[in-house]
Amino acid sequence: MNVKELLDREVALRNSYEEVCEEKLDPIIVARKYNSDVIALICSLFAYGNVKQIVNFLDSLDFSLLQKSDEEIEEGLKKHYYRFQTNADVIALFIALKRLEEHTTLEDVFVSGYKENSNVIEGINVLIEKLYELYPHSSRGYTFLVGKVTTKTKGAGALKRWMMWLRWMVRSDEIDLGLWSRVDKAHLIMPLDTHTFNVSRKLGLLKRKTYDLHAAIELTETLKGFDKEDPLKYDFALYRLGQEKIV
Repeated sequence: MNVKELLDREVALRNSYEEVCEEKLDPIIVARKYNSDVIALICSLFAYGNVKQIVNFLDSLDFSLLQKSDEEIEEGLKKHYYRFQTNADVIALFIALKRLEEHTTLEDVFVSGYKENSNVIEGINVLIEKLYELYPHSSRGYTFLVGKVTTKTKGAGALKRWMMWLRWMVRSDEIDLGLWSRVDKAHLIMPLDTHTFNVSRKLGLLKRKTYDLHAAIELTETLKGFDKEDPLKYDFALYRLGQEKIV
């Protein structure tokens, strides 16, 4: 069996609603409950570390606060913190997203950056800038959570959590939510984490030895050789192959 056959088999096997469940946790399990791009973004940005801890933290959040006043958000989240993020960081994200939704949508802001060059990195950059503009807040934890504007690919963070969120938003299948309609799934970039990085190197899909955004783009280009319209259909399968130590 060649690599494409292996991956196509895994995609067919994994593309099931039941593939994400209490026994096989993934942060999208929380996002599914709400069908909201804003809540899904919160779920993806906090998706680092132990998956059980991620889901427990996300389940502890009161997402109705996104429709409340700044003061109610501050009061409702004063005891919430997660790893590198203090309660002030969690509060900042909620207030920034609430303010954004009062005047526009995440999709509109993203598309304003994406549309000129069909470049998802440019769309993410505009969103990151907008969040900082709407609620200026600076800390190491918040910078880690939201990220920085990306102007290069070599040596730059892989933007894994942002790319995962875009996969959820743009792709529509048994796993992904497909809430957006104005972004082409052919333009998505692989959400590269250590599992997919290591598995892709073992399978010969990725030559680059540095775990960065350039590697994520290289892997995406390789997978376009298998399906140029939807390269990220292989993401979840690759992730599980690594997580379950099959490869």
